Amino acid sequence: MSQEFPRTIVGGTSLPRILIGTNWLLGWSHTGAAADKGIRQKFQNPSDFYPVFEAYLEYGINAVMGPISSTPLALEAVRYAEDKSGKEIIIIDTPGMNVDDSKEARAEARATVKKSAAAGSAFCLIHHGSAEQLVNKNKQTIERLPYYLSMIRDKGMLPGLSAHMPELVLYSDQNSYDVETYIQIFNCMGFLMQIEVEGVARIIANAKKPVMTIKPFAAGRCTPFVGLNFSWNVLRPQDMITIGAQSPEEVHEDVEMSFAALERRMPRVEGRSSPIKQRVLEA
Repeated sequence: MSQEFPRTIVGGTSLPRILIGTNWLLGWSHTGAAADKGIRQKFQNPSDFYPVFEAYLEYGINAVMGPISSTPLALEAVRYAEDKSGKEIIIIDTPGMNVDDSKEARAEARATVKKSAAAGSAFCLIHHGSAEQLVNKNKQTIERLPYYLSMIRDKGMLPGLSAHMPELVLYSDQNSYDVETYIQIFNCMGFLMQIEVEGVARIIANAKKPVMTIKPFAAGRCTPFVGLNFSWNVLRPQDMITIGAQSPEEVHEDVEMSFAALERRMPRVEGRSSPIKQRVLEA
């Protein structure tokens, strides 16, 4: 049996410090339409996802992040993996919702939260595209946020925020909003980060709640060895990294590199292939 990956506690729930990412399973490559199409062609049925989920589950990595409730194929894939493995997968749902200040929009938001709960989500983290619409930089507040957080609590889920905009973390902490965790983009290249890497690192280090980081490899723009060593060295023991993979082999490689980074040793993985490999690379 594989070694279980370290865990942390978020809102009273035990979570693995590696979370299963979904961009590279659902077709959001952040590289181009051709890559997106290739991903969708590879993962067309719930059974196509299972080898990847199975590899994560070998290490006790049993939490998946993404817009699960609003993506039927993703939810079906999670259910298939649970049935086949006999293991529960914790859903960290990131639904977008209508946050307009109107009666109709509030009804839509309630329906979105209800759908998330019906999917069995343990966490409901308001997607950054919705949450950022509520940010008031002048007042340093997130307008009407408590209303949506209460809605999530009432449905028995743990609330949080998906933050591309780092002010979401700062303002939420300053105003003691009822959140249990944050999602924050964090990688060594600053990819899609709105301020310098050092600034985001300080925000994460000072956050009052555990942080779920995303895009550790800058959507393929840096190698897992570089990205994981950077992130695991900077993050706190309560923080997490969301890692996406397209094959069981990638999962095993990323997990081994993560163990190695935490244990401060070189990873035991095969070297990259090359048509004419220099001898020094084989050392």
